[in-house]
Amino acid sequence: MPGKHVDKAMRARSFGAAADVYERARPGYPDAAVDWLVPEGARTVLDLGAGTGKLSRSLVARGLDVVAIEPLAEMREALAAAVPEVRALAGTAEEIPLPDASVDAITVAQAWHWVDPERATAEAARVLRPGGTLGLIWNRRDDRVDWIVQLTEVMGSAEVEVMDMDAVEVGPPFGPTESFVTDWERPMDVDLMVEMAASRSYVITATPRRRQEILEGVRRVVEADPHLGTDFALPYRTYCYRATLPA
Repeated sequence: MPGKHVDKAMRARSFGAAADVYERARPGYPDAAVDWLVPEGARTVLDLGAGTGKLSRSLVARGLDVVAIEPLAEMREALAAAVPEVRALAGTAEEIPLPDASVDAITVAQAWHWVDPERATAEAARVLRPGGTLGLIWNRRDDRVDWIVQLTEVMGSAEVEVMDMDAVEVGPPFGPTESFVTDWERPMDVDLMVEMAASRSYVITATPRRRQEILEGVRRVVEADPHLGTDFALPYRTYCYRATLPA
């Protein structure tokens, strides 16, 4: 539907205005997930939809040659400042500015739900070398925890960001999609929690009144729980998916 397409595009662009908040508040990715996502022997990795480089820095730390593709200029600027070792280029998952068969692996962190999967899959296959992998990864708050359920009720979500993690598939020409899940915790305080909520697309694009309601509600949930205190651990589940291009 045209309205939904426009709304999705608007939400995707909204991150540029909040790049600094995104960089401060969003989490990185656990080592177990990154190690699983990148195949042994990979040397050149494309981090697609790289944002401010939350995953890029973990790839660089593993000695990989990393190219980051990010459509929003504000996000690329934050990425360049945080991870100067990365070559950051303007582009999208549907139009990757790289030659055919030029990378060993592609990672897509917290971004595949924003793309046209058919076009993005075809482009990924084009720039990957035979036998290369396309890896998708999402951090999700662990909703098996009671206070996280309350937090999600207060924060709400955008339709585009509601995904069934059991239904993620890469599709042809890639082989079967493998999956991996790992649990971890992130050190957190209430102010950072509020900033993290403020970095969500549907909060960025909300009316000032609705935005204030959400952020005040997040603070109330955290401060009302006697088990959390000033500093606490935010539980995450990280979902990873990987598919291989036939050699």
